[in-house]
Amino acid sequence: MEIFKWISQSAEETDQFAMELAKHLIAGDVLALEGDLGAGKTAFTKGLAKGLGVTRNVNSPTFTIIKEYQGRLPLYHMDVYRVSEGEEDLGFDEYFNGDGVTVVEWAHLIEGQLPADLLQIQILRLDETKRRFVFEAHGERYVKLCKEILS
Repeated sequence: MEIFKWISQSAEETDQFAMELAKHLIAGDVLALEGDLGAGKTAFTKGLAKGLGVTRNVNSPTFTIIKEYQGRLPLYHMDVYRVSEGEEDLGFDEYFNGDGVTVVEWAHLIEGQLPADLLQIQILRLDETKRRFVFEAHGERYVKLCKEILS
């Protein structure tokens, strides 16, 4: 695992970064998002969706757990805030090993079901518009990806 950091000065800068990241994503990529309420997890996902060519409005799947969007690659947007680790198998691995990109908000809540290789992204709110992103790249694919987009 390697750690990378980046600071966004604005929502627009975060959006642009997420759109750029999306251009480098491939089928089977998993992004595990963490951050307090209002940190920008869903806003970041909206930027990813735009970068993947998704035209539908993206919003948090808090009550449905998983929303699917079609773009260059399918985007599987999960919000597992209401899922407990002990719950029965909800078929997450089918998404993680599927033909799209999976974004999991509150990923630590299903840590035991996550793949070993993934990109964990911690979003820290510094002020009204400024965010610190901490990327933990688990697996060579994600280390290479971070070096490519953060260098």
